[in-house]
Amino acid sequence: MIDRAGLAEFLRRRRESLQPEDVGLPRGRRRRTTGLRREEVAVLCHMSTDYYARLEQERGPHPSEQMIASIAQGLHLSLDERDHVFRLAGHSPPLRGAISEHISPGLLRILDRLYDTPAEIVTELGETLRQTPLGTALTGDTTHYTGPARSIGYRWFTDPAERDRYAPDDHPFLSRMFVSGLREAVTRHGPDSRAAHYATLLLADCEEFRTLWQTHEIGVRPRDVKRFLHPEVGAMDLNCHTLLDPEQSHLLLVYTATPGTESYERLQLLSVVSTEMLR
Repeated sequence: MIDRAGLAEFLRRRRESLQPEDVGLPRGRRRRTTGLRREEVAVLCHMSTDYYARLEQERGPHPSEQMIASIAQGLHLSLDERDHVFRLAGHSPPLRGAISEHISPGLLRILDRLYDTPAEIVTELGETLRQTPLGTALTGDTTHYTGPARSIGYRWFTDPAERDRYAPDDHPFLSRMFVSGLREAVTRHGPDSRAAHYATLLLADCEEFRTLWQTHEIGVRPRDVKRFLHPEVGAMDLNCHTLLDPEQSHLLLVYTATPGTESYERLQLLSVVSTEMLR
């Protein structure tokens, strides 16, 4: 059963403890509010201001698990805080570990400060959870996919357009890397896992995947430099720096270019192009 008073109090306290810069928002001028405004929290949680306000006022409908998950992520809650707010709302907390999609506050804080850099947070199956604006400009919006298509490894073998942004010479290596990574995930998490489900679908639908799967190749790791083919600025060789959240098995991928190179100049151009597109 929902604890409306407890939920409302927790949300208010958490909102008041956060500052705009804590969640990647501009502070602006003439700010008198202690902590975040309700409308700011509503934007972060992808819901209406009225809906969120009613929760703080102990009113409104019983929030669904999806709504509570959005609130937990928008308020940058820790895993313990996330579990607490789920229980206050009358729901069982989601499982932790590799299948969890709740991004840790620390990883979010780092991503929020990379506004001028291509970066993304992904699961171990290559499902994009969050991108910076320049990350979206580099690879396209990869957060909108649903179902198995959320995984870049699945799209690689089922959607020919997925390969367009990568150098053709790298395609064979990337195919081996995605198959190797998926096989390792299946071994770690077992036959009932999401990884196993993806593998089953690909084995049924893709000859290239079946051929590579039969090699049982393990340990094919991403290269330090990724070669992108961007439709507007052209080819770029970008260093990929990875930060791992071991508790959630989430990866923060940050892409940079060596100063003075053509790739660096093109990355700077991409920043200008993406800014103009947002205006």
